[in-house]
Amino acid sequence: MLNRLMRETWTKVMTPIARLFLRLGISPDVVTIVGTLGVCVGALAFFPRGQFLWGTLVIVLFIFGDNIDGVMARMSGREGQWGAFLDSTLDRVGDATIFGGLVLHFAGQGVDNNLLVAGLALACLILGMVVSYAKARAEGLGMTANVGIAERADRLALVLVATGLVGFGLPKVLLGIVLALLAVASFITVLQRMITVHRQAFAAIDPQAS
Repeated sequence: MLNRLMRETWTKVMTPIARLFLRLGISPDVVTIVGTLGVCVGALAFFPRGQFLWGTLVIVLFIFGDNIDGVMARMSGREGQWGAFLDSTLDRVGDATIFGGLVLHFAGQGVDNNLLVAGLALACLILGMVVSYAKARAEGLGMTANVGIAERADRLALVLVATGLVGFGLPKVLLGIVLALLAVASFITVLQRMITVHRQAFAAIDPQAS
């Protein structure tokens, strides 16, 4: 939902930066890789130690690369299957490290040990992967699954707002609540995509079945 609403506006914001990078001879692939590495460092270097504010700031800084690379590819005429594949694959890596960093923090032996919250973070990690896989698999079979109440942009925005607020001093119970909501929303999104593909699959067999 958030991705569709913000895409056009965000593209306008990123265009000057993308143009500068292209003038400097930086390729979209490099931006994609560096952005992912930055997200991984921010999530795995800071989140497990409970440094949520610094982790969030680093992640937000580098996650901009997830938008800039696409704009650069379009401006330079380098859009293609490889760029789309690289971007989607590394997106999964970045997403996994964000929730994985939270799992490591709450599953550790420190004062913030909370297996319930760790389990919720793990559920978000797993369900987020399934949400993305369901769409990719549907498209690989010639169908679409562009539905759901918790797309990638929605999940990232909510969890990073929560970690940022906790980093500013709000109770960590807020993060637990957000993770619970994201886990439920991700599960619903998986069901929505499964139902959508189910309808398309049976409509292809019997048009009257839909």
